[in-house]
Amino acid sequence: MNAIAKFEKVSFEVYKQACESLLPQLSTDEIITAYENIRLPRRATAGSAGYDFFSPIKLDGGLKKGGDFTFPTGIRCKMDEGWVLVLAPRSSMGFKSGVHLANTVGIIDQDYYYSDNEGHIMVKLVNDSSLAKTLKISCGDAFCQGVLLPFGTAEGDDAAAKRNGGFGSTGN
Repeated sequence: MNAIAKFEKVSFEVYKQACESLLPQLSTDEIITAYENIRLPRRATAGSAGYDFFSPIKLDGGLKKGGDFTFPTGIRCKMDEGWVLVLAPRSSMGFKSGVHLANTVGIIDQDYYYSDNEGHIMVKLVNDSSLAKTLKISCGDAFCQGVLLPFGTAEGDDAAAKRNGGFGSTGN
């Protein structure tokens, strides 16, 4: 197989800014520890399509029914042109606890890598299931997976705009 993408850590400055915004209760030392705990996504087996994303922090108290949590992963993905990274919860997580991504499926476009936030991938998990189970997530636990997929364009496509940002940035 040809490698068409590379996972990287974002800079500490970008990670710290995201943590301060999303997790204001964390001290600078806790943010430094979380940054040091970032693991690049990896496949569990040679036949796995999905790259597991690992939590760099412990989710104190777990993800309770009715709750949500946004993970600053500290990860970005540099992809060849014509590829996209599609994020979904780990299969067992959705099946056993009913937890899902807030946007159901995360689409990380190839050009997101070049945004001002260095393409920092955020993953928001939601527990609004009827299963009413609290999901425990510890530092180092895999909590979502990403699959790299090729994509095509339609005849007559004339998109030429440049991206700068994440959610909703292409509509601005």
